[in-house]
Amino acid sequence: MTAPTTIPPRSGTAFRLAEGQVLTVIDPQGEQVSDLVAFNAHDLGEAISSGRSLDYASKLYLTAGDPIYSNRSNVMLRIVEDTVGRHDFLLTPCSKETFKIIYNDENPHHGCFGNLEIALAPFGIGPDSIPVAFNCFMNVVIAPATGAFTVEAPLSRAGDFVKFRAEMDLIIGLTACSALQSNNYAFKPIDYRVDRAG
Repeated sequence: MTAPTTIPPRSGTAFRLAEGQVLTVIDPQGEQVSDLVAFNAHDLGEAISSGRSLDYASKLYLTAGDPIYSNRSNVMLRIVEDTVGRHDFLLTPCSKETFKIIYNDENPHHGCFGNLEIALAPFGIGPDSIPVAFNCFMNVVIAPATGAFTVEAPLSRAGDFVKFRAEMDLIIGLTACSALQSNNYAFKPIDYRVDRAG
């Protein structure tokens, strides 16, 4: 088992994940969200799809055993272990616009979207290709009667994790989320580890 790599608060990274490898996203301190996006390493037009994944699962909260599909209905990742069980796959990565519109911030941080844009650029992935992320540990609570939702504190505690197996060769983008509300108003790191399957 490899040692984990740390993503500092309000930053992001990107890396290759080979078919069969296992990515573990770890919340080392608790209550910290991590935005995850994935692209087919051999055809960057294929990316994770919130709409298809949730449609095929017939539920909003994906967890252990659930596949994550691409925009072409191919399985890209499979969740193989999950100590939290509550993640978001509806909301877009936070951005400058998020902080202007929701937080009225006149000098906004570039957010997860900006961090993903920077990290994915060396792989030839531009900002218009960044999809809705699988937001590890993000706790979005939905009112059944109205569909209104609130972003609550993550349920993750220190050391909690979600583990994904790659079902094809991938480019992964991963962040330590930059939005105050998503992280219970504190910015913390995210750890991740890549291992061989088995």
